[in-house]
Amino acid sequence: GSAFGASFQEVQWIVLSYLLAITALVVGVGRLGDVIGRRRLLLVGIGIFTAASFLCGVTPSIWLLIVARVAQGVGAAVMMALTVAFVSQTVPKEKTGMAMGLLGTMSAVGTTLGPSLGGILIAALGWRAIFLVNVPLGIAGFLLAYHFLPQDIREAQGGRPGLDLVGTFVLAVALTAYMLAMTMGHGHFSVLNGTLLLVAALGVGAFVLAERRAPSPMIQLATLRDRELSGALSMSALVSTVMMTTLVVGPFYLTQALSLKTAAVGLALSVGPFVAAGAGVPAGSFVDRFGAKSMTVVGLLAIAGGCALLALMPVISGVAGYVAPITVVTAGYALFQAANNTAVMKDAPPEQRGVISGLLNLSRNLGLISGASLMGAVFALASGSVGHSVVDPIATSNGMRITFAVATALTVVALGIAGVRRIPVSGEPTLCRSEV
Repeated sequence: GSAFGASFQEVQWIVLSYLLAITALVVGVGRLGDVIGRRRLLLVGIGIFTAASFLCGVTPSIWLLIVARVAQGVGAAVMMALTVAFVSQTVPKEKTGMAMGLLGTMSAVGTTLGPSLGGILIAALGWRAIFLVNVPLGIAGFLLAYHFLPQDIREAQGGRPGLDLVGTFVLAVALTAYMLAMTMGHGHFSVLNGTLLLVAALGVGAFVLAERRAPSPMIQLATLRDRELSGALSMSALVSTVMMTTLVVGPFYLTQALSLKTAAVGLALSVGPFVAAGAGVPAGSFVDRFGAKSMTVVGLLAIAGGCALLALMPVISGVAGYVAPITVVTAGYALFQAANNTAVMKDAPPEQRGVISGLLNLSRNLGLISGASLMGAVFALASGSVGHSVVDPIATSNGMRITFAVATALTVVALGIAGVRRIPVSGEPTLCRSEV
């Protein structure tokens, strides 16, 4: 903002444009990988991300930066959608949980390093360095993928299925409208938000119609009727909503209720990513040993227990009363992610691994976006901060307790879905039957 003399609204689009591109395209590019080859598309995606990062670092204006961020989001969508898909393609089934846990660890390491490394780069070299640092990393990632990922297997007679361009476009419009509805308005619901939500709802309806008529649909609607997959996607969205609550409420509680200084707040907020980084691989081992469905329930129980503690913990418990439950929540999240992803991807049909991986990422992103908006609104209402900043420690504490009580309820709903998913239903069609 200082470098370009830009307003807050203009700077906001630097973040929003990137997230919009990822959210709108992550399912479509997953399907594209299934059609043209995942290795080939992943290499293209890494190339796009790397080139766009370079453009972000050298751009002379904020609007060109925003355009470059859209391109960067396209490359990121490819990497997000196909990384999980490659696990079920390259890793033995009995080690899928370990691989998913390792992916979770690497994600948490990135989350932990991002703010601290970004701060160091900006202080030493300026804001352009946070984009240019991606260039050597992108080149290294490209070379690793090129040398170590298995070659794409060409389709036998009959050729590859076609692309569903209409369905891809309609879904992208619907998701973009929903995300804008959740992120615009700064916490105030307006006619614009309502219109965008209506467009999103109509877009979903149009997408269903398009998929029914498409000769090669992007998403098999019969697949979404599979209880295992739909349950996993629903739980992922709910849990991501809950996890965003810690990011929305945590800084307010630590600064205004506990009166911590900025450095102490940073340390307290770093506990979650550190725990996730350490818990990822052990969580994956538990999944391989005890089963994905059982560990999904255990992870959800830990998240619900941690959220309940945060809802009940008195202010006098201090920083420890915040950090201890957050540790439980984050460890539970690491276990849930490894188990839920394993349950979905372990037996995913080879020709649909990309799109199913994209759906998993989409459900997570939608949960994070919804959590930032909806749970932020719950906290604002519960603390009485609508229209002004929260300054009263008691009001902030009450807001946190009510918000985490809602988060606990959402996790209980996810537990209900997990419980229903474990009950066999006589005569229920399996994924393979629905495809036939």
